[in-house]
Amino acid sequence: MTNFRKILPNFFESEYNYDTIIEVGEQPDAQLFKVHSAILYQRSSYFQQKLTNTIKENNIFNINLLNISVKTFNFIIKYIYGGIISLENLETSDILDLLIGFNEFNISESVDCLQARLIEDHASWLRLNFVRIYQISFQNENFKALQQFCNEIIVKNPNLIFDSDDFTTIKENALISLLKHDELQLDESVIWDKVILWGKARTPNLPPNYEQWNKENFKSLKVTLQNCLPILGIFKFLVMKF
Repeated sequence: MTNFRKILPNFFESEYNYDTIIEVGEQPDAQLFKVHSAILYQRSSYFQQKLTNTIKENNIFNINLLNISVKTFNFIIKYIYGGIISLENLETSDILDLLIGFNEFNISESVDCLQARLIEDHASWLRLNFVRIYQISFQNENFKALQQFCNEIIVKNPNLIFDSDDFTTIKENALISLLKHDELQLDESVIWDKVILWGKARTPNLPPNYEQWNKENFKSLKVTLQNCLPILGIFKFLVMKF
């Protein structure tokens, strides 16, 4: 196994007998990686599907990956070949990018390890970037450890997210999970006001002043908040006369 791990990275570096070209990133910063379909197929279910659905041109698979940086993919492809990744000298944001990338390529063992590393060694940075981390944790069910980390913080410090300038940008599933916490140490009326603020930001063409709203404006906001209202309690919705 030791010799195997030494040989494969060299195989990647030499580009010997490659049959796949992966273009990573967008021009003018894109980079080409010359790799081997057999290794990709065995190491990643993402690439299994990608290769299955790609027709060779001149005996070469051509794959484009626009939504990942060259830096992140370089780490991932070396892990695919060698089974080892070094996080030394990496910024916390880089480790987070790796987590998202490994998850996209369905390499679950690295997803678990990177979550643990972030929580154990970079908790202060996660708190400083809490809204972003909270949103990312709900992008995929594989981020359970990050979800738990965020939930434990929210119960005691809900203002970290409710008072954030980015509050209105959080996705609906993340907001719903937040509202389902019975232990939130925050007044119910404050929560309601914040949810209305979130709904207004996501409902187009609403006048800035409530007094200018017509019946259709209220109906539009109701549609935006339809999945949140049952959690908050319908009586508040009636009080607002929607």
